[in-house]
Amino acid sequence: MFFKQHRYSNIITPTSYLIDLAVINLFSYLLPINLNEPILFHSYISFTWIVLSIKNEFYKIHRYSKVSTIYRKLFTQFVFFFLILYAFIGFFKQPLMSRLALAKYFIYVFLLISFIKFLSYYLLMKYREKVKGNLRNVVVLGANKKTNQLIQVFKERSEFGYNFLKQFQTKTLGFNLNVCFEFINNNKVDEIYCSVSELKNEQIVELINFADNNLKTLKFIPDNKNIFSKKLKFEYYDYIPVLSLRDIPLDDPINAFLKRTFDIFFSLLVIIGLLSWLTPILAILITLESKGPVFFRQTRNGIDNREFYCYKFRSMAPNKNADSIMATKNDMRITKIGKFIRKTSIDELPQFYNVLFGTMSVVGPRPHMVKHTNEYSFKIDKYMVRHFVKPGITGLAQVRGYRGEIEQESDILNRTKFDIFYIENWSMFLDLKIILQTFLNAIRGEDKAY
Repeated sequence: MFFKQHRYSNIITPTSYLIDLAVINLFSYLLPINLNEPILFHSYISFTWIVLSIKNEFYKIHRYSKVSTIYRKLFTQFVFFFLILYAFIGFFKQPLMSRLALAKYFIYVFLLISFIKFLSYYLLMKYREKVKGNLRNVVVLGANKKTNQLIQVFKERSEFGYNFLKQFQTKTLGFNLNVCFEFINNNKVDEIYCSVSELKNEQIVELINFADNNLKTLKFIPDNKNIFSKKLKFEYYDYIPVLSLRDIPLDDPINAFLKRTFDIFFSLLVIIGLLSWLTPILAILITLESKGPVFFRQTRNGIDNREFYCYKFRSMAPNKNADSIMATKNDMRITKIGKFIRKTSIDELPQFYNVLFGTMSVVGPRPHMVKHTNEYSFKIDKYMVRHFVKPGITGLAQVRGYRGEIEQESDILNRTKFDIFYIENWSMFLDLKIILQTFLNAIRGEDKAY
């Protein structure tokens, strides 16, 4: 019974540290790196690895964590470890160290630690699913859509290791928290999940006090109709606790710097490697079919709702409605070459100049025409949140199928929902994932790419 209920995080995390530190230190002996000061090198990489791991929460993997979370943590950890590794040469003046051997060392360490991390994640999942070990006994207080969905997760995702015991109907006549407390203590419940909307303030306080005094983990399920549905940020102003309704990762200077650096390098790569030779070819094809400029520019709303010129290859015959009416299916304004470049998203490529100049980003909420922004800002709740960050050439909403023409209100509602999720959950890994999905969608073709 001890092995089935015991929590192993206090064993797994230190063990993972020791294994990874052994890997990064032992591999330095297997390759001809030419270490003149091995003690200094081992101390340096061990210390920096631990500091990076703490800062990036590299070993903070929960039972409910997704595989994408592990990918993101690996990416972040090893990007900084790579920079720190090569900084050792210049910082400690080691001209004899082999750069090539150091690169091989980095690759081998990355592959082995990644393998170990995914293997341990998989084995622990299977251990919970098959052996029914490392279980957490849980109860749920409340009966509504959210709580029922959570209970379904507990039952279906056995690899998470949650043993659901009971659901308490808090809205029934004569409901008493003491009955819950007695059940929780008698059945060795580890975690309590409570629907905020179904309890009074005094009941919530009583529940918190019980959990604290009995060493139980208490978690709240938000109600979509109130403040708890937000992504809250807990801060202290001196000793006064303050809740912020929205935490935007790109407000962090380091995150903003990383994203801007990526934007500059990626846009230069596209401009030099692709647009430098593609633009003259398209210019000839566009002007041969219809007279007019090669590029089309349109005023759109960007960060902080500031207006800017968004550039595209011209895909329509010149017309008076270009700035007010979106392209529709079988739109007569679209030229033959325009139909091709719109289908393949080639018409969007000049926006990499916008990215280079800083008015757009590679990934972000798609900018809308000024007319549509003014319209949706009054009709769609939270629509203007999209303008907290720079607009993008592609975005999460686009790769989830909400691109192009807005045919019904649900299209703009879902687009706004995905854009807000992106803004509140930004990471470099998410950007790379969206870019890859955009590339694959462009190859496959999309129904609404017209």
